[in-house]
Amino acid sequence: MESVDAVVVGAGHHGLVTAAYPADAGWDVLVVEERERVGGAVASRSSDGWIEDEFSACHPLAMASPVLRELDLESHGLQWANAVRPLAHVAGPGEGGVPLHIDAEATAAELDREHAGDGEARLRMVAQWHRVRDPLLAALLTRWPPVKDTARVLARPGLREAPDPARLAVLPVTRLAAEGFGGSGAGQLLAGNAMHADIPPSSAGSGLYGWLMTMLCRDVGFPSPRGGTRALADALRRRAESAGAQVETGTAVSRVVVSGGRVHGVELADGRHIRARRAVVADTSARALYESLLDPAAVPEGLRRRMQHFEWDLPTLKLNLRLDAPMPWTAPAARGAGVVHVGHDVPGLVRWSADPESDVVPERPFALVGQMSTIDPSRSPAGTEALWLYTHLPRGRHDDPAAVDRVIAGCEDLLESLAPGWSGHEVGRWVQSPQDLQAADANLGHGAVGGGTQQLFQQAIWRPVTGLGGPRTHVAGLYLGSAATHPGGGVHGGCGYLAARAALQDARWWGRPRQQLLVTTLQRMHAT
Repeated sequence: MESVDAVVVGAGHHGLVTAAYPADAGWDVLVVEERERVGGAVASRSSDGWIEDEFSACHPLAMASPVLRELDLESHGLQWANAVRPLAHVAGPGEGGVPLHIDAEATAAELDREHAGDGEARLRMVAQWHRVRDPLLAALLTRWPPVKDTARVLARPGLREAPDPARLAVLPVTRLAAEGFGGSGAGQLLAGNAMHADIPPSSAGSGLYGWLMTMLCRDVGFPSPRGGTRALADALRRRAESAGAQVETGTAVSRVVVSGGRVHGVELADGRHIRARRAVVADTSARALYESLLDPAAVPEGLRRRMQHFEWDLPTLKLNLRLDAPMPWTAPAARGAGVVHVGHDVPGLVRWSADPESDVVPERPFALVGQMSTIDPSRSPAGTEALWLYTHLPRGRHDDPAAVDRVIAGCEDLLESLAPGWSGHEVGRWVQSPQDLQAADANLGHGAVGGGTQQLFQQAIWRPVTGLGGPRTHVAGLYLGSAATHPGGGVHGGCGYLAARAALQDARWWGRPRQQLLVTTLQRMHAT
């Protein structure tokens, strides 16, 4: 039997982050990945001079993440690319669109032209962001539970203003837009960014997400790794290996071995047994860990029952296009923007989001569009555009081919209304249905790319189910270090870092009594 200090199941970006930190501390770490390449949903493919991201593509959270910054991935070959203008929102035909610039004053001037005073309101929002940015990112990505950093966030504006950031955490983006601005442009920027998660714009939490993504866009743009998103995964692998971690691809884990309430290692599909002296960290979906990798007898009845109520985020449909020229947008703001949100204004987004939530295929989609050659010219031959578009289906239609076809047709019509004649520039396409996404990466259940819904009822202490939240599980030495745990979906490394941090803390002599207390509490909580 092989023996290591820690086994990481899965070499998604969170798994590679997990591996780096204990390896830095001198642990013997083995990462086992089922696919032939590392990265999970951070991957790309190349052919004929075109580079297409298989899943995620633009990563403002990654560039701003204190976790990834600490790993110094630029020293391991990572280079970021960015468009001159990172973002635009185009609600419908005949509109010029709303641009978001890196320069806050330039964005403010655009908003003031529509409604006097909105520019100043936007600058106040930016100033608020700068006051809370560092402790907020630390609270989201580096601590669980984030008590101290949350207190720092609330303390930054001053005691009299403390209720405002606390209220922002639960404010719907529709209210945030209505309370903050008189025109529609600023609200479109906020609401479009909120739609990067699957939180309806009239629901609690969408305001915080829209505000966070809009502010990150202003800070770092919508960057992507130069040469394809896989470059981020490759840099993470090199960083982990430079610290001594071993990364093995093309090998699946069939079982996590548990005995006496403690993890002992893993069994591989090829018949090998790996003993874990200190920890096993699963960079997998919650369902994969609790319903497949663990023996049923090792999962308490209450936990199995709660997992039945686990909710995936909305199924994603991704359309990758090869164009022989830039997309012929009629809206000036969309030309040269890295990412374009298209299809609806704020009231339209409320109506659109109600369709998937009520099992209705939307007639007119809302879509996020990435103009990847605009961001990174190395993605395609000179003068062309590698472009992707993604939108969502209802949860009950993830495996419905007719629904997929209807949504694709709706996306084509949407593009035609905003960029007439675009189809004449198409020289290739690659459709990724929800089933295609799941087949390519088993963690993307039903084509969900966020590790589970990011709505408030399945966040924080309710992620993936009530009582878990952080990386620790009901089994001593076993941790869940994927987007299924706090803080959820996104390429930021926070989930992997929190799992590594918990494992390192629990392995110290003063951490073991606390670990046993937490494990006992979780076992009792989920017993029935």
